[in-house]
Amino acid sequence: MKRLVRSRRPLRGLLTAALLATPLVVGSSVAAGAPPAPALIPKPVSQTALHGQTFTLRSWSTVGVITNSKERVAAHRVADQLTAQLRRATGYPLPVKPGAGTITLSTNGPSSLGAEGYQLRAERSGVDVTAATPEGLFRGITTLRQLLPAKADAATRQTGPWQIAGTTISDSPRYAYRGAMLDVSRHFFSVAEVKRYLDLASLYKLNKFHLHLSDDQGWRIQVDSWPRLTTYGGSLEVGGTPGGYYTKADFAEIVRYAAERYLTVIPEIDTPGHTNAALASYAELNCDGVAPPLYTGTSVGFSSLCVGKDITYSFLDDVFREVSQQTPGDVVHLGGDEAHSTPHSDYLTFVPKAAGLVTKHGKRVMGWQEIAETPLPAGSIAQYWGTDDARSQELARKAAAQGTKVVLSPANRAYLDMKYHKDTPYGLSWAGLVSVEKSYSWNPSTLIPNLPETAIAGVEAPLWSETLDDTDKVEFMAFPRLPGIAELGWSPASALDWPTYKDRLAGQGSRWDALSVNFYRAPEIAWR
Repeated sequence: MKRLVRSRRPLRGLLTAALLATPLVVGSSVAAGAPPAPALIPKPVSQTALHGQTFTLRSWSTVGVITNSKERVAAHRVADQLTAQLRRATGYPLPVKPGAGTITLSTNGPSSLGAEGYQLRAERSGVDVTAATPEGLFRGITTLRQLLPAKADAATRQTGPWQIAGTTISDSPRYAYRGAMLDVSRHFFSVAEVKRYLDLASLYKLNKFHLHLSDDQGWRIQVDSWPRLTTYGGSLEVGGTPGGYYTKADFAEIVRYAAERYLTVIPEIDTPGHTNAALASYAELNCDGVAPPLYTGTSVGFSSLCVGKDITYSFLDDVFREVSQQTPGDVVHLGGDEAHSTPHSDYLTFVPKAAGLVTKHGKRVMGWQEIAETPLPAGSIAQYWGTDDARSQELARKAAAQGTKVVLSPANRAYLDMKYHKDTPYGLSWAGLVSVEKSYSWNPSTLIPNLPETAIAGVEAPLWSETLDDTDKVEFMAFPRLPGIAELGWSPASALDWPTYKDRLAGQGSRWDALSVNFYRAPEIAWR
C-alpha cells in the first residue's frame, strides 16, 4: 500500500482471521457440567431453551451446507468462516461437505425470513442454522459463535468441552440500516487496522461501514484525475504526524473484506465544508485562487469549496465518478455538515448540484442532517447527528417530509468519541459525557418527536478520530458502547431494557479479553 509510514502501537499480535467469531455473554449459573445459558447481543426476536438438549462439538463433527447452485459459493464461504475459527480453537478438522452435517447450514429457509433473518436450533443431535440467503446464514453463525464458550474465539488451540445449551432462536433485524463509522481523515488508519475494526463491527450484526475519507486534515482515497488530493492533501494528520491514503487496490481490499462480513462500505467525501485538504492541494478550487496551508488542528467550520466556480463541479464530478466506481454499494455520502464558512444561499445552491453529481454516477445520496434544508433526490438518506436540540429535530422532520429516510446518530448518545466521564483520557465532550447506559438507553422510534417510524432507516455509531491515533484508543472508545447501538438497530423495541442488557453485557469481557480488545471496563457493569 502506498502510504507514509509512521510510528504506531502494534496490533497486539492478533491475527485478523481470529476475529471472525462473535462475543459470548455468560448467562446465569447452571448445573455443574452444563454450558452457561446463552445471553446474546443483539438480543434475538425470540429464543426458547431446550432443557436437557446440550450439544457437544466433537473431533469427528462435520459442517454440512444445503443450498442451491446460485448461492453455493457464498454459502460455502460462510461455512468456511465458521470452521476457520473453530479449527484454530478446537484443533478439530471440521470438514465442510454438501448436505447435512453435525452442524447444518441451509439457505432453504422461507422467504419470509428476509435477507438477514435466520432460525437456529441447537440440540443434542446437532445444530441447524437456516436462512433464505447466505447473508442470513452469516447472521446466524455469528449467533452460533456466541453460544459457544468464549475460548472458541482463541487464536490458538484450547481444551474443550465445546458445548452449546439447547435452544431455538428465530431472529431478524428491526432496521435495515445498522452502521458503524470510522473517521480516517483526522488520523489515518491502515488497511489492516480498518480490517480489525470491521471484524469487531461484524460481531454484532452491523451491516453498513461508513468511512469518513476526506476532511480538513487529510484526503484518504485515491482519485487519479486529481492526484495531489492524496500525495499532498493526504500527507499529514492531526498533530502534524505523517498521514497516508488508500490506493485503489487498498480500497478494493477494504470493500472486499467488508463484503465477506456482509458490511456495505459507504464512502464519505465531505463537502462543501471540511475541505481544507482539497483546497490546499489545488489552488484553483479556492475562490481567490490561493491555496491555504495544510491543516493539522481540530477546529471545524473554517473551510469551503467555492460554490460559484465551475471548476468546483468539474472537480466533484471527477471525484464522485471515481469514488463511485470503487464502491459496489449504492450509496455515496457527500457530507454537508458544519459548512459555517459557506454563505447559506450558496449552501442551498450547492447541495442540489452536488447531489445531482452523485446520482449521475448511479448512487443514492447520503448526507448529514443539514442537507434536508434543500430538495433531495428520491432515495436519499439524511444522517441525524443532533443532541435533542429543536433545530436538528426539525431538519430530521424536513427530510422525512420529502420522502428522505433518516439514519439516527445522535451525538449525545451514539458518537463513540464522546468521553464516558470527565476523566476519560481520550475523546471529546462537546455533546456531553456519554456513559454506557446513556449510549444504550434510547429508542430510535421515539427519539425525535413527530418523526414517523417509517422514515427511520436505522442507526449508526460514528467514531471521530481527533484524539484517537491508534487502535487501542479506538477500541477503548468503541467498546462497550458499540454493541449497544448495534442492539438498538437489530432487536425489537420490546427487548430494549437497560438492567437486562447490562447483565448480558457483563459477560462480554471474557470474549473481548480473548480477542485482545482494549475495552473500557465501565464501573456500572459487573464484568465477569
